[in-house]
Amino acid sequence: MDTTAERGKEPEIMALIGAAPWREAVTYRETWPHEYVVVKKDGQEQLLAAFCERIHRGEGVECRFFHQQRRYLFLGDYKYWVMTDCSEIDLEKSDEVLNRALLHRDRRDFVIRTGDTGKRTT
Repeated sequence: MDTTAERGKEPEIMALIGAAPWREAVTYRETWPHEYVVVKKDGQEQLLAAFCERIHRGEGVECRFFHQQRRYLFLGDYKYWVMTDCSEIDLEKSDEVLNRALLHRDRRDFVIRTGDTGKRTT
């Protein structure tokens, strides 16, 4: 049973996000700008656990990125995702990457189509 008291024991995901050493995905600067952390390398296991807990709880939104489909977590001005389904992550065997990108606040946050870009238009 998920109670408020039990949730109070979980790490505050926004504090973990704020403390994480996000780095720019330079390779995608011109095509689909985003940031990432390498979970084990950057000591962000607690952040990944909090992310996956939210996904398992049903807070993730299934979205398409061209031909790929995955669950995203929308928090603040960002959407967050991993390339591996949370149920398949085993940090003992591999390191994972947690990504984030600024929201566009249009359909590109849910369905990416040919011709779309990651560039924000203001």
